[in-house]
Amino acid sequence: MVIVPAGNFIMGSKAGMGERDELPAHTVSIDRDFAIGAYEVTFAEWSACVADGGCEHQPSDEGWGQGDPKIRAHLPVININWYDAQEYVAWLSKRTDRRYRLPSEAEWEYVARGGADTRYFWGDEAIGCRYANGADMTYKRVSEVSSQAVMKCDDGFAYTAPVGSFEPNGFGIYDTAGNVSEWVEDHKSDDYQKVPNDGSVHLDPGKDYNHRAIRGGDWSKRPESLRSANRLQSERMSRESVNGFRVVRDLRD
Repeated sequence: MVIVPAGNFIMGSKAGMGERDELPAHTVSIDRDFAIGAYEVTFAEWSACVADGGCEHQPSDEGWGQGDPKIRAHLPVININWYDAQEYVAWLSKRTDRRYRLPSEAEWEYVARGGADTRYFWGDEAIGCRYANGADMTYKRVSEVSSQAVMKCDDGFAYTAPVGSFEPNGFGIYDTAGNVSEWVEDHKSDDYQKVPNDGSVHLDPGKDYNHRAIRGGDWSKRPESLRSANRLQSERMSRESVNGFRVVRDLRD
């Protein structure tokens, strides 16, 4: 876990710099420190929850662990839905007597930016093979979508990479761009017109309750989808090879 200091940041994108759901860019003030996983939750960590009876689902690694338990252990857990992630944080909270949870969407973007106000946490250009496991030339060689825009570099990983394989952001946190998309607590709003500005969770009773926001892009996503402001959503019951999560721990209960 990494302790992230309280602070302010601009959430979203400037007009003309992103998608409509990233507007308007607005100041979010997070008034308390919190701890967040330096890495996405791994298969090894998930297996500990299963072994202890806290988690029921036993997800597939799609064969990307190459049948080697040591490789699989360090890959981010995938094929996890929102409810599975909630089981994990409930188990972890009970085992440690600390409150663990998923991040709010605002907390997630604050963390992902790592103190930067650029399109990506490393700058404005999509030269991410040092920093992010997204769609690149390695991915393009195995992809059926050969026309997809990719980063013009090779990171050596066509699918998921062991957590921490790329350089961290300014907060010392890894894989906030790419590798797996990460579940957050919020509904995905159509835009930022009516969202809280204090970093708290946004739940919209007028929205389809079956969907939650996911952030960060993944191993298959084009460079534009790895931007810190980029937003997606998924059905809460959906288990996909591109989705995982990381955990937050409150420092004041």
